[in-house]
Amino acid sequence: MNQKTTKWRMPAEWEPVEAVILAIPHPQTDWNPYLEDALECFGNIAAALTIATDVIAVLPVEDYQPLKDAILSKIPTERVEKVHFYHYTTDDTWARDIAPITVLGDDGKREFLDFGFNGWGNKFEAKKDNALTHALHSQWHLIGTRRDCIDFILEGGSVESDGQGTVMTTSRCLLSPERNPQFTKKQIEQILKEQLGAQQVLWLDHGYMAGDDTDSHIDTLARLVPNNTIVYTGMPDDPADEHYQELRAMERQLKSFRTLEDMHYNLIELPMPDPLYDPDETDFRLPATYANFLIANNLVLLPTYGQPQKDFLAEQVLQIAFPDHLIIPVDCRVLVRQHGSLHCVTMQIPKIQNQKNRQTESKQN
Repeated sequence: MNQKTTKWRMPAEWEPVEAVILAIPHPQTDWNPYLEDALECFGNIAAALTIATDVIAVLPVEDYQPLKDAILSKIPTERVEKVHFYHYTTDDTWARDIAPITVLGDDGKREFLDFGFNGWGNKFEAKKDNALTHALHSQWHLIGTRRDCIDFILEGGSVESDGQGTVMTTSRCLLSPERNPQFTKKQIEQILKEQLGAQQVLWLDHGYMAGDDTDSHIDTLARLVPNNTIVYTGMPDDPADEHYQELRAMERQLKSFRTLEDMHYNLIELPMPDPLYDPDETDFRLPATYANFLIANNLVLLPTYGQPQKDFLAEQVLQIAFPDHLIIPVDCRVLVRQHGSLHCVTMQIPKIQNQKNRQTESKQN
C-alpha cells in the first residue's frame, strides 16, 4: 500500500496562533543608541500579544538579565508565564525575516522552514541571523520538525498567504539579483508552490516605501485578509509625494488580481502616514506604513506613528477588515528609525490544528 504524501500549506496569519517570536534588541545591535526606547516598544508589543497568545522572546547569551527585566516590566503579573525566553545572540532583531516560516500538513503535522537570509540582499551582516531558526529549533519544545531550505533566500515579510493556495509577493524583492540570481521568475514561483503549498502566486510589480531596506516587502504594501480581501497602502495626500505614482500603479494592479475562483478581490485602502523623518538625519524619510500590522488570534496590533488623525483612521479601517478582532495601536516611531515596523519584528507560529495528531506526535517527540 502506498504511503500517503503529506500536503503542506502556509496558513493565513488570521488562523489560530500558538506563539509569536520576538528577537529582543540588545547593545550589540544598531538599536543601541536608543535601546531603552526600543525595549519599551518591544515590551508593549509583548504585553499586547499575551492577551491572546504566548510570546517566544529571544535574548542574547551575554548580559541578558537587564533586557529580560525590561520586557517583563511591561507584562501584567498574571500573564508573565506566557512569555518564554530563549538564548541566542542575533545580528539584528527582525524576526519576520530571520525566524522560520511555518507550514502545516493535512495530516496534522507542522514544519518550520529554514530559508536562507543574507541581510536583504547582502546589505547587512547576517551570519548569526541566518542561523537563528536552527539554533532555536534545537532549544524549544514546540512540536514540529525543521525543514532545511537554506539554499533559497526568502524573508517572511516578502510573502503573504491566504492559507487556501494563494501567495502574494513583490517582483522587486524576490527577483532582486542579490537574492536568488540563479533562478528565473518561473523557477522561483515553482519553489513557492512546492515549499509553501501555493497554487497561484500574485506578483505585485509596483509600490515601494522610501527608506525601506527590503526591496519592497509585501507586508509594507498590501496584505491578504479574510473574505477574499486585500488591505493596502493608499496614495499619499500630496500628488507631488514621491510615492504617489507608484502606489497609484499598485492600486491599479491590485484591482486586476483574481482569486483562485476567478473573482475580484475586495480592496480596503489604508491611509499613508504623513512623511516621517529620522531625528538624526532630518532629510532621510522613514518607511512608515500602517500595512505592517500583525494578526494574532483575536487581536490585530496596529503600528502608529504619533499622527492622531491618521493613526485613528487606520484603526477604523482595520476594524472594518476585522470586525470581530480587538485592534490594539502600538507606537512604533522608534521601530521605523531602523527602517521597519511592527510586523517586521514579529513572526507567528501557527497552531497545529489536528489535536489527535498533535497528541500522537507529542508522544513520539
